[in-house]
Amino acid sequence: MQLKQISHRVLQALTSWPRPVAYAGALALTSFLPTLSATPAAAQGLFAPAITVNEDVITRYELEQRELFLTVLGETQGNAAEAAREALIEDRLKRAAINQAGLTLSDEEITEGMRELAGRTNMSLEEFLSRLNQSGVSTETVRDFAAIGLGWREYAQGRFLAQAQPSDAEIDRAMGSAGTGSVQVLLSEVILPYDQNNAAQVEELATQIADVKTAAAFAASAAQFSASSSRTDSGRLPWLPLSQLPAPLQNVVLEMQPGEITEPLPLQGAIAIFQMRGLREVDGRSARYAALDYATYRIPGGRSPEALAEAKLLRDKIDTCDDLYGVNKGKDPALLFRGSKAPGDIPQDISLELAKMDANESSANVTRDNGQTLLFVMLCGRTSEVVGAQEDARQTVANALLQQRLAALAESYVEQLKANARISYK
Repeated sequence: MQLKQISHRVLQALTSWPRPVAYAGALALTSFLPTLSATPAAAQGLFAPAITVNEDVITRYELEQRELFLTVLGETQGNAAEAAREALIEDRLKRAAINQAGLTLSDEEITEGMRELAGRTNMSLEEFLSRLNQSGVSTETVRDFAAIGLGWREYAQGRFLAQAQPSDAEIDRAMGSAGTGSVQVLLSEVILPYDQNNAAQVEELATQIADVKTAAAFAASAAQFSASSSRTDSGRLPWLPLSQLPAPLQNVVLEMQPGEITEPLPLQGAIAIFQMRGLREVDGRSARYAALDYATYRIPGGRSPEALAEAKLLRDKIDTCDDLYGVNKGKDPALLFRGSKAPGDIPQDISLELAKMDANESSANVTRDNGQTLLFVMLCGRTSEVVGAQEDARQTVANALLQQRLAALAESYVEQLKANARISYK
């Protein structure tokens, strides 16, 4: 994945990290000097104060570096200079709070934070820094960014953890296990298959779709580009129980607000993007499942018209999963899979298709073998979840609620600090 393909949401998540940092202007200058051809006077101006935040100085160099950093990461929506200015002001406020709390980070911890940041781009730290350096972003700028993020995360946990803990009733409500109601979600989807020949183009398209601003634009993208059968309704899915979605998607959905769009989510041979359209509680306990009984049937030809036509004929021909044994009689046994698996053991692309189905419904949206094989997927049935698995799911939901509240409380506190700060612009 290229640096410019880091999504807006990922960037926001990274900037919510916490911890203290001492800005090393001299080191940053040393690492950046080879790329500059400014005169000494110009260099002095570059490191002159541009903003003061409670007497803490932000230099023009830092503003230029942060703006460049945001631009290279792909955060070019709106005014990048304004985004850099606001981010650095917030960093100064966070740093003051972190220092006042007496929190410190070791060099090893900061390096590990930088490695975590690099990992979000599927690069090693060395490759990540090399590409940023080539674009003019100094290593010290990245180091400061990671240090503030890590420090702030630790500070927020220490200050707000007790306040953010969800109650048993709130967890029950989110899981739909309180006996009073269950949670359903209303999503829209775009599913983009890819193979080794078009992976880069599909990743770029997925990033563009994830950055659209309106429901109408997302719907238009689904109608034009999605390979899922939902494209005929502009990607709109019906109300689905939260518990039926794949566990990783449940965690994502719990943190979304109506209208919000996920970052591109990798599946096997495809990329998925979702938009939250609604969340509701309905009467009745939400069922959770220990296993899904399902079948897949391999059709050569990928998403060619001939293969899709064969899948349609197959759907019209059979009524239950058992009928697939007759279809495959006398053929290669490897073409047909029928089995029962725990939800976490099912490939995510298949799991997502099963989440949309009732028993004996099917789809032909999944491919294998680098797009050369179409996978006919059919749900045979669901097995209710056992108590132990329910406790695991409960912990997952509790953690998701906790992180969501920590982020909200920390963001609110930063806004409070900003409102009370003395901020002047030179």
